[in-house]
Amino acid sequence: MNEDFYLQILSKQQQIEAVPSNESITDWAMRVIRLLYPEQSKKIFTSIEHLQQEFKVLEKELCQIMNATKACNECDNERLAEAFFNDLPDLYRLLNTDIQAIFTGDPAARSEFEVIRAYPGFFAISFYRLAHALHNYEVPLIPRILTEFAHSKTGIDIHPAAEIDEYFYIDHGTGTVIGETTQIGKHVKLYQGVTLGALSVAKNMAYTKRHPTVEDNVVIYSGATILGGDTVIGHDSVIGGNVWLTNSVAPNSTVYHTPMIKVLEKEQQK
Repeated sequence: MNEDFYLQILSKQQQIEAVPSNESITDWAMRVIRLLYPEQSKKIFTSIEHLQQEFKVLEKELCQIMNATKACNECDNERLAEAFFNDLPDLYRLLNTDIQAIFTGDPAARSEFEVIRAYPGFFAISFYRLAHALHNYEVPLIPRILTEFAHSKTGIDIHPAAEIDEYFYIDHGTGTVIGETTQIGKHVKLYQGVTLGALSVAKNMAYTKRHPTVEDNVVIYSGATILGGDTVIGHDSVIGGNVWLTNSVAPNSTVYHTPMIKVLEKEQQK
């Protein structure tokens, strides 16, 4: 590429009106979460009026962020921001079910306060739930920025378009991947390193179901890889660690993998 032409392109890009930084977008989301869960914040609102005022401030900021990103020139961003905050009580209810699932499912959890304040699974889920709500209103760009921020902080990668029902629990979580068209039912528990992925990453499959469906009351242990849009894990099943699945599993199944492990005494090693 000619150097002058290259510099002209860069010059034009520099003149484009600045959009909000990823940091300012994720800061907005963090303030929403801290308003819902003051356990994560030093700032306390002592009256309903003050809470209402702060929600209005955050609603206005969301509208400004959507306007500034210019990812959707034809969207009524004021209406979308208002709708998002009108739906916040249901999002709060969903997050409370996730907290309950983590607290009751983990014998190491001493309190719900600990879950809210310290658990990476809840951090990732809370950002996913915010991002998914925005995604459902067809807000572009911002949902992906939010889930990628949570991914960078926790190692848990949840696409904002994935559909995840209530009482969701990710234990430990590092390396967990949940793809775009994944569907997850109620009371599902995932451990670290679980992949719910696609069999193919061909671009022409962008608008097809590429990722698995996990029905209610399923536990998937660490390192399991489950691939394919036609793959269904039936309800009340247990998928063992390091299992590789590309086919459906009937309800109430237990699927496990048996590696060859041999232990030698020191004398036998000579």
